[in-house]
Amino acid sequence: MKRIHSFIGCLAIACIALFAQCSEARTEQNNDDIKVTQTSGQNDQLLKQGEHLVLIAGCHDCHTPKKMTDKGPVDDMSRALSGHPANMPPPDVDRAEMEKKGLAVTQTLTAWVGPWGISYASNLTSDKTGIGNWTEKNFFTAIRQGKHKGMENGRMLLPPMPWEMIAHMTDEELRAVFTYLKSTKPISNVVPAPQPPVSAAPGK
Repeated sequence: MKRIHSFIGCLAIACIALFAQCSEARTEQNNDDIKVTQTSGQNDQLLKQGEHLVLIAGCHDCHTPKKMTDKGPVDDMSRALSGHPANMPPPDVDRAEMEKKGLAVTQTLTAWVGPWGISYASNLTSDKTGIGNWTEKNFFTAIRQGKHKGMENGRMLLPPMPWEMIAHMTDEELRAVFTYLKSTKPISNVVPAPQPPVSAAPGK
């Protein structure tokens, strides 16, 4: 009889231990679920903040092509933030005169002419022809240092990109903008390379 009681006691202890392990496993699983939920929530918050900052900072003004309506030019959101259309020719203006007078001329507000030559608004979408392959470090370098494609040894960003002003955003704000841009609809559009001023041509 003592052996039976002893066996029952051991079995009870084993059951209690097993129950405790299962409870601990469920607790850990629940904690993991909470962490995932918190991470997802934080990411959603970053996306919303980034979208808001992109809107109020005027990124669409230059990086989203315009379409003509009966109310004048408006943002073509089907090509949002895709930059200067690859198949659109340069502005048909007297570049020498524009460069001498220091004037800027735009074409759908994605191409600009001035003393620096011709600059084109970049593709900011998540496509590989945009910033799809960028890292957060590239983005911070582009905005903080004004470097093309965020490469420290790259050329400087050209007007009218107001990177000197945007550089005053906090790290959190820049991170939010980058998070949002990486979430945008990818639009394949290879923006033309900038052109130097005609005064810099050989023989000038």
